[in-house]
Amino acid sequence: MFFCKKQTKWHSIIFMARSKFLSLDNLSAQDLEEETELIPLMTTDDEEAIQKEPVPSELPILPLKNTVLFPGVVIPITASRDRSIELIKEVNKGDKLLGVVAQQNSSVKSPKSKDLYQKGTLAKVLRVLKMPDGNTTVILQGKKRFETLEYTSEQPFFTAKVVALDEIRPEGDAPDFVAIIESIKDLALKIIAQNPEIPSEASFAIKNIQSDAFLVNFVSSNMNMSVSEKQEILELDSLEARALRCLKQMNVEYQKLSLKNDIQSKVRHDLDQQQREYFLHQQMKTIQEELGGVSYDEEVQEMRERAKTKAWDKAVAKHFNKELAKLERMNPQVAEYSVQRNYLDLYLDLPWNTYSEDSFDLKRAQRILDRDHFGLDKVKQRIIEHLAVLKLRNDMKSPILCLVGPPGVGKTSLGKSIAEALGRQYVRMSLGGMRDEAEIRGHRKTYIGAMPGRVVQNIKKATTSNPVFVLDELDKLTESAHGDPSSAMLEVLDPEQNTNFYDNYLETGYDLSKVMFVATANSLSTIQPALRDRMEIIEVTGYTLEEKIQIGLRYLLPKQLKEHGLPKTAVHLPKATMRQLVAGYTRESGVRGLDKQIAKVVRHFAMRLAKEDPRDAKLEVAELEPILGPAKMLRDAYENNNLAGVVTGLAWTRVGGDILFIESSLSKGTGNLSITGNLGKVMKESATIALQYIKAHAEELDIDNDFFGKHNFHIHVPEGATPKDGPSAGITMITSLVSSILKRKVKNRLAMTGEITLRGKVLPVGGIKEKILAAKRANIKEIILCTKNKSDVGEIPERYLKGLHFHYVETIDDVLQIAITKQQVRSKKSR
Repeated sequence: MFFCKKQTKWHSIIFMARSKFLSLDNLSAQDLEEETELIPLMTTDDEEAIQKEPVPSELPILPLKNTVLFPGVVIPITASRDRSIELIKEVNKGDKLLGVVAQQNSSVKSPKSKDLYQKGTLAKVLRVLKMPDGNTTVILQGKKRFETLEYTSEQPFFTAKVVALDEIRPEGDAPDFVAIIESIKDLALKIIAQNPEIPSEASFAIKNIQSDAFLVNFVSSNMNMSVSEKQEILELDSLEARALRCLKQMNVEYQKLSLKNDIQSKVRHDLDQQQREYFLHQQMKTIQEELGGVSYDEEVQEMRERAKTKAWDKAVAKHFNKELAKLERMNPQVAEYSVQRNYLDLYLDLPWNTYSEDSFDLKRAQRILDRDHFGLDKVKQRIIEHLAVLKLRNDMKSPILCLVGPPGVGKTSLGKSIAEALGRQYVRMSLGGMRDEAEIRGHRKTYIGAMPGRVVQNIKKATTSNPVFVLDELDKLTESAHGDPSSAMLEVLDPEQNTNFYDNYLETGYDLSKVMFVATANSLSTIQPALRDRMEIIEVTGYTLEEKIQIGLRYLLPKQLKEHGLPKTAVHLPKATMRQLVAGYTRESGVRGLDKQIAKVVRHFAMRLAKEDPRDAKLEVAELEPILGPAKMLRDAYENNNLAGVVTGLAWTRVGGDILFIESSLSKGTGNLSITGNLGKVMKESATIALQYIKAHAEELDIDNDFFGKHNFHIHVPEGATPKDGPSAGITMITSLVSSILKRKVKNRLAMTGEITLRGKVLPVGGIKEKILAAKRANIKEIILCTKNKSDVGEIPERYLKGLHFHYVETIDDVLQIAITKQQVRSKKSR
């Protein structure tokens, strides 16, 4: 603030540049630095001599931008305007006197006379220096105050008529004025002592300034005030008023300085380990920057630049900018900093309103679907329909499909083909065993280790907002103490709600309406009804024997050859060999087991190739057993009808359709009914209904009424280790009991399924296609179904029904007339 050094005469001037003193006599442009302060020291006699000097009636005027020149004060001025340089050259040739007036607005580059204050200071040019950078610096000393009357010219520089301003000084040693001057000196010394930026030498000058007016002017010139505040002090005619105003400003500055020092002192005393680590980190950051690392400020700036490229809406942009500002205010050493940075990185990585362009080539899409999957006509048709509608109306919401069927039929892999056909990205999320609602919606980011939900994570991985999103094993969601994830899926799979899907971590809505969700499930029974209602259900049934043969030859064998590194000609499976492979070594609705058996065969041929075995690449049926072992005894193979009471039923399981055998036998007793085979409640009730119906209609069936009181009845369903339940075995059980009681054979290669009532009605059941496929695998020729199941059979492609004859019935009597033959069994005992 103040820079002074005692000298014997006022015109001796000292320049202080970073604690280096320079004399004006040997001053050069190289010695004058930007921070150089000029310190004139005047005696009272020198000041009186200046006051007696006359002020010319007309002066050239030099406008100053950011400072005010006071009488007696010496300052360096850098002249950058052409008019100012011209003025300095002209004045330096003559008496070196000029008027210095401050600009009212420093932003005005070419001021007019109206832009200047009216009162200024008469100044003398002490020296003109040419600086190394080419600028001209002039050393000015203020002398007396003046007021401009009018400007006489503005070119090539300002000239104006002026009049000197008289200064009103206190008479004698006025005690008030003396007190003010002493207070200014004391306060100046205190400020110098408390401000480390001011060199201690400045206190020597303050103590040795003899002129009161110069003290006031010198302090006012160096005060941290605006130009307008300094101008107000300059314009005061009374020296006492000027000194009082200066003292008030010094008090304000001293209070600010004291408060600043107090705060710094408290900070130094309260410096804890965290702050210490922060300062150490700042040093490390500087070192890293020197070594070429990236600073935290650069990371924030990089985020800001990336944000400009995002296509998010105003609400998301506002939220991001708010969170980014919060990151800037954080200490990089605190744990929350990395949490906040990861949060913002997620925002920048998500594909906000970024969509891939759909391919509307319907023929190409059909070729891709047919190339990758055999059958599945309903699914393929639905995809082509969606693509056709999307071609006509581009803003249509994507459908939410649910593929339901047994394992291994291609539900999951179908998603990849759909994505390729539409030209979209593909992502898959497995829901099997998921029991935490936060897996779907994410955790709030206030928790330690918080993450977004898996839906948002997969959208981020997809890099577009309209991928094909496969929700695998939707029926395997489980409820727990952490919430019900199936309920959280309601918003994801609701076309009316997923336009603004709320993730707890993201803290804002995300549009999922353009995502094509494809869910897969093995059973609809475990899917929440509200969730099931939101999806378009497409049943994907199992494959027939012929379809499996074609899938094995067209898809599975080439795939295994490629995976094992063998050429296409390394293994040749004739159709007969593939048929035996399917029929003798697999039992499933899908083709996963078949894929494993083909892999065994391919590995055997790979071993041959590695051993340079010269045998032919063609594999005959007889060669399967040495490679795969004996053909499996499949329990869904049909058994003959030589025994009474053995009836073939049709059942639906999670792995597709199956046949099961209902056995019944009679023994001497009192009419008790025994049921075995690990049966469920509903199936036991069906057995009870069957026996009661037979008792109620004994005469119609030619059965003696005393027969029931003399015999016990036993119904058994083989494979007791497998739980069984459901009403569809009702007609099978009643047929088995009637066959045992009458000792008549059941029609050969006949299977049946249907529910019964006490009134003798046959009710429809589900899983018809799976049951029909199971019947074909077991070489069944005739099937008994409820009349109301005829519509289900009508939806099944003709190739699945080839070789089958259907009997549609409405009552139990119809079933018994078709199933029970007139032929008696050879032995009266049922085995």
